Amino acid sequence: PMTELLNLCSRSALWLDRMAPLVLPTLARFVFAAVLLVYFWGSALTKLGDGPLGIFRPSSGAYVQIFPKAMEAAGYDASALGLWHWVVVVAGTSAEFLLPALLLIGLCTRLAALGMLGFVAVQTLTDLFGHGAIHQAATVGAWFDRASGSLIIDQRAFWVLGLMVLVMLGGGPLSADRALRNAPWARPAFPRR
Repeated sequence: PMTELLNLCSRSALWLDRMAPLVLPTLARFVFAAVLLVYFWGSALTKLGDGPLGIFRPSSGAYVQIFPKAMEAAGYDASALGLWHWVVVVAGTSAEFLLPALLLIGLCTRLAALGMLGFVAVQTLTDLFGHGAIHQAATVGAWFDRASGSLIIDQRAFWVLGLMVLVMLGGGPLSADRALRNAPWARPAFPRR
């Protein structure tokens, strides 16, 4: 009986090992889309200026969100900030639209997930030090405590975990990456051995 149990555990582990690269990336992309896609796109929309080229004329709120201390020092006059501030705001807003879209369809998944990890790191530092969340214990939270819902430590740890799955395993079987890799023009001229 013990040998049968060990064999069952071994066979189950082998099956799970084979399924992990199929299930985990697809699930990670689904959860990202279900939980964070609208969050990031909604945030990006608040940064757009007026008109069809609003991305190149960011709202004052965009500068307040990304450069809170610089905007305060400038009397909340975005025109008092420099070209570098404009470039960062436009790049950040563009990334907030583009990177989640790439993850949604699974195109350039690993690179997009790496970009989102960088984005989340910058967002977290801005929240902590720019917006002063570092002084709000409930917002920052702590690991290994009984509370599991802090906005910074707890939630963003799960964001990073899901993004790391995509960095390590790619977009999975239901992704544009896989479709492009399996396209007829992408196949080698000679069969692999």
